[in-house]
Amino acid sequence: MSKTVTIGGHIIGDGQPCFIIAEIGINHNGSVELAKKMIDIAVTTGCDAVKFQKRTVDVVYTKEELAKERKSVFGNTNGDLKRGLEFGEKEYKEIDKYCKEKNILWFASCWDEGSVDFIEKFNPPCYKIASASLTDDNLLKHTRSKGKPIILSTGMSTMEEIRHAVSILGEDNLVVMHCTSTYPSNADEMNLMVIPELKKEFSCPIGYSGHERGITPSVLAVALGASVVERHITTDRTNWGSDQAASLETAGLYHMVRDIRQTPIILGDGIKVVYPRELPIIEKLRRVKN
Repeated sequence: MSKTVTIGGHIIGDGQPCFIIAEIGINHNGSVELAKKMIDIAVTTGCDAVKFQKRTVDVVYTKEELAKERKSVFGNTNGDLKRGLEFGEKEYKEIDKYCKEKNILWFASCWDEGSVDFIEKFNPPCYKIASASLTDDNLLKHTRSKGKPIILSTGMSTMEEIRHAVSILGEDNLVVMHCTSTYPSNADEMNLMVIPELKKEFSCPIGYSGHERGITPSVLAVALGASVVERHITTDRTNWGSDQAASLETAGLYHMVRDIRQTPIILGDGIKVVYPRELPIIEKLRRVKN
């Protein structure tokens, strides 16, 4: 059996309840009030944690990328958009307070070392390495230096790149997430059978970070052995933003959490038995009985 990881009192691994993360990401569109509404959705549907994204914009993006024309509610350049979507200390203090009041864990994907140091001030229960950062050795080392559990997403990565990242992070206090970085993902891009392959490859919990429409792949991921499921959430998929189409609204998130919680019960223990409720059916329908 693979190692377990403990995040905020939740034991993650084979035989444990699935740890469900509602990713708010940047779907808050720069509004703390909208972020709070999504935290409420995560709480009421039974998620275990919410996740944000944190970047130092001028470090993560080049001047040329930030100068590109891109019209948004924040201005006319890509830089205007990226800066408008970033929460600072005031906003995260409010989020930290609100999550504590609602008794739900929160953490973030940090895209640069400065962002890791910033989020560390809030003593998060873990860190997330985004798929885009999997090949950033310095960021992996800096994040590991904080001594917290790490969740590693593997979208747009080869097995060789994943092995390299895991060799830097080590398998202790690590969760590796199968992921495809398309938004939303098509059925032929999900390749959920990677999950059991990752379970063979690494002696740490394996999870699934999904960007599909609907909930079926996320539930199937748990049936295939995922110990963690992460999905983007939103108040309304028609909201402005690049991640909205791959996000779940309240009803979808509720049904996903419900079906994930039922999956271990539905799978059972593999021992074929006759259930008590079948006995009267035997009496009614069988002509020949043993």
